[in-house]
Amino acid sequence: MSQLRAFDHVGITVADLDAAAAFFVGLGLEVEGRTFVEGEFIDTVCGIPDSRTEIVMLRPPGGGTMLELSSFVRPDHDPGSPTAMANELGLRSVAFEVDDLQAEVDRLVGDGYGLVGGVGRYENAWLMAYIRGPEGIIVALAERLG
Repeated sequence: MSQLRAFDHVGITVADLDAAAAFFVGLGLEVEGRTFVEGEFIDTVCGIPDSRTEIVMLRPPGGGTMLELSSFVRPDHDPGSPTAMANELGLRSVAFEVDDLQAEVDRLVGDGYGLVGGVGRYENAWLMAYIRGPEGIIVALAERLG
């Protein structure tokens, strides 16, 4: 029997914490809190001595699994692959259900974010699109049909 109790959060490390947080707030997430973390706890957990990170916790309206954005003050971050596609190993996307996919895609593209491919239809159940947000983060947006 599993000891898992809940899916708490997904963490993403970013260089520009303000820009990344603003993007996700624009999608409808709400800031739960913002703080700096340093000391024995974070050094032990992440395995990086003398680390200091600033984090923003975001939650969906009504609660649920949260999104943790973190930006390391020290040591400096290592660059990722901001143009990674879906077949590159590692975390590739964070997905959200929306009410009006096309309106959300149009708004985000208008704000300068890129559509990775196009809007796809899965049977008559879902519309889905990938948006490349700040720092190359792929956000999957899906609209339930019917």
